[in-house]
Parts: sequence; structure tokens; C-alpha cells
Amino acid sequence: MPIDIRHLRTIEAVIQFGSIAAAAQRLHLTQSALSHQLRGLENEYGIRIFDRDSSGSPRLTTAGEKLQTLAREVLPALRRTQEDLQRLARGGGGRLRIAVECHTCFDWLTPAMDRFRTQWPEVEMDIVSGFQQDPLGLLRQHQAELAVLSAPELLPAELELHTLFSYEVVGLVNPRHPLAQKTFLSPEDFLEETVITYPVEEQRLDLFREFLIPAGIQPWRRRVAELTVIILQLVASGQGIAALPAWAVSSYGDRGYVRALPLGPAGFWQNLQAATPRERSGMPYLHAFLAEIRAGAGLELRGIRDQGPADAKSGPVA
Repeated sequence: MPIDIRHLRTIEAVIQFGSIAAAAQRLHLTQSALSHQLRGLENEYGIRIFDRDSSGSPRLTTAGEKLQTLAREVLPALRRTQEDLQRLARGGGGRLRIAVECHTCFDWLTPAMDRFRTQWPEVEMDIVSGFQQDPLGLLRQHQAELAVLSAPELLPAELELHTLFSYEVVGLVNPRHPLAQKTFLSPEDFLEETVITYPVEEQRLDLFREFLIPAGIQPWRRRVAELTVIILQLVASGQGIAALPAWAVSSYGDRGYVRALPLGPAGFWQNLQAATPRERSGMPYLHAFLAEIRAGAGLELRGIRDQGPADAKSGPVA
């Protein structure tokens, strides 16, 4: 007879409640059935599990103490696993791997993840290898459960799009640059400038896609840098001008290293979005994480407009 969970639960109950009769009542067994379990294990290994002390109460033998040690290790782990499985069945646990298309999103994403973990500790969270050129591909290949997107696009039918918030993109110039005297930058102000951007194609950059190209403006030169801090340092040293989300440049602007200007008289606003697999739409932790992002962004970031939980429509890829 191999040792099984019933034996460990029986030993735990006898120790906890002080007698075989009380343990049997707690485990909803007859006293004879519980005693039969123990005798079967004793006969299998040629041991005694309990002796009786002077008061007649059961006392563990050396063999019984070994089984008690095993019960203390196994039974709590079993209960935790059962609770985890129950939470999974209710949609309360699982995996949340995040793919990020936006270079500057880590400024607010990591704090949002930290806050979320305190409320949903059973959800395994991870960022999929940093910045991604094709986050939607990771969703479709089941390598991620959520993708943060800065460029709007139509989705395949199996994905859902969620608007997180609107953010202002501001132009950045050296404080001594002649453009720093303007109240806002127009597309024409970029024509003879070196524009410093992230190393992605122009159609994926909102500055080009929705501000310069519609106005027929192609800057004189484009220079690329991988990191936001490098872009800011290049602008501060007079190597060119740039455009970044307002939340990413506030510390440099506050210190006077760069001057941030609106793009156009009304400012230039973009929507930050997230995509998730439609098959996961019933998972409450996904919606809880999206709500955490929306709630935290407006409190912590500059240049943010709350867009609420409305979801954008999806459709076939153009």
C-alpha cells in the first residue's frame, strides 16, 4: 500500500484534534474506517504510527513523526494548488505577457504592473523581450496576451483593440534654438532641421505619419537613437529637434535642458491602445490591468487625457 493523501490527512487530523474519534468526525469518516486506513499503512511497512501516552492520547512514533513531516510539506502545497486551480476556473489567475510597441511606455508600464501584482498576485506577469516591432504577431502566435500599441491599425477578427488614454506629443528644441521663441511648432518648422527619432520606419512614427507627411514636409535630415534619454541629450546639445510624448520629457523640460512646444496651435494628441486576443475577453484580470493603466496614467503622467474603457472596433488587416 503506497502512502497517499488520505493517510497524510488522517495523521494531520489525529494530531490536530487529539483522538482518532475526533479526527474521524472531522474527516466525515467512521472511526473504524479511519483506524483501518492507519492499520493498513502500518501493516504495509511493518511500523506503528501512534502509541498512547499515559493519558491514553495518541502520540507519534518515530515513523509517525516522519509521516507528520511529510504531511506538513505536502498538504499546504496541495491546498495552495487547489486554490490556484479554483481561481483559474473563475478567471482569477493565469499569465499576462505584455508586448510593447511604444518606446516610452516603460515610464508608466512598470509602475502599473507593480500595482497590479499587489491585487492579483496569482497572475504571472512578464514583458516580452522589451520593445517589439511586431507586437500583434506575438498575440497571433500566442506568445503574448496583451500588446501596447502607439500606431492605430485595423486588427484581425481574433483580436480586440482597447483605447487606454490620449497623450500629447510635443516638439523639443534646444532652449537657444531660434524655434524656442515660438508658441508652437508647425510642420514647416521641421523642413530644414535634423529630426531625431527612434530607429523605425517613418510610417510608424506619429510625427511623420500624422503631422509632417499630410503637410507634404520631408525634413532635411533624420538621425536615429535607440533610447529616449539619448534623444533628449542630442536635442539638449543642439544636434537636432525631436517630438516625444509629454510624459517622457517633463524632467528635462523642468530643468531647462530642452524646450517643449505644442505641435500646431491646438497641440498634437494621439491615442495609446492595447490589443488582446478575443478568446481572452472573459478573463477579469485583463480588464483589471487595463483599468489600472487608465487610472494610474492620469494621476502620474503629464499631457494625458482619460479616454475611459471604450474599445475600438476591429476588422481585417488592411
